[in-house]
Amino acid sequence: MKQNAYIITGATASGKSDFAHRLAQHIDGVIINCDSVQIYRGIENISASPFAGRDVTDEIDGVPYRLFSILPLNEQISVGDYLNLARAEYNNAITTGKTPIFVGGTGYYINALINGISPMPDISDKNREKARKMVADNIEAVRNMLPDDFAATDPQRVARALEVFLETGRHLTEYQNAPRVGAVVPDAKKILVSLDTNILRERIAARIPQMLSGGALAEAQLILDSGWDENRAIGASQLCKFIRGEISEYDCIQNWITKTNQYAKRQRTWFRTQFMPDYIYNSQDTDFDTILETIKHDSITG
Repeated sequence: MKQNAYIITGATASGKSDFAHRLAQHIDGVIINCDSVQIYRGIENISASPFAGRDVTDEIDGVPYRLFSILPLNEQISVGDYLNLARAEYNNAITTGKTPIFVGGTGYYINALINGISPMPDISDKNREKARKMVADNIEAVRNMLPDDFAATDPQRVARALEVFLETGRHLTEYQNAPRVGAVVPDAKKILVSLDTNILRERIAARIPQMLSGGALAEAQLILDSGWDENRAIGASQLCKFIRGEISEYDCIQNWITKTNQYAKRQRTWFRTQFMPDYIYNSQDTDFDTILETIKHDSITG
């Protein structure tokens, strides 16, 4: 079969990881992570990684898995860093005659894989640390230093914008508006795994207590010990608050469920407006063998 690259995405708990694994088994694929949280080691339950509840290795049931659980929590990674890692894994898959299958729900990673990123300056450790401290001390004062068209409120993104300004005297948006470079798979076949919203909510409500009992609490303690930003992963903040005694276990679970549903809604909006899939797989309505045959046929004739 002709070697296409695939990008498989879907809302959290939609079943995209299971679908990708089954597809990889049938087309000799390599699963390459494109989730910004699953790339970290030690939080496999919180991130809903395929390695939750199992030892982290380089394969599952004979299918190679790449870029999962590779970074310690105290290490930062930029989108550019991720693209370099993803490109290396893509090239290795092609060289060994396998089909690259990128899987994850992080929109800006997916967008970067397809469209590349705006060229960014190198940042000194001094300015990176200075930016983080300024954001931690007074994020609103920092946002007032940035242009009106910078709308992000997430501390990590605000710090990123500030460190660029400190390093160059130019605003991040100037670089973002420059032509993009570095796309890895601009012609990838895009597959969206979808589920009825009510069924997705049921899955989320059922999955989160299982994640808690499966080791997520110990992972949250690791996050606290490492100083990793607990707001970077849904569930981490709620678990850390529970550990600190700020909320009850019941409130932890309910808030985690609510935040996950809200995130899934934002994901669905992104898929609808920016992803434009070549295939949509709904496990309620579409038989796996049917879509598999469609994908194989298109790969041969496309």
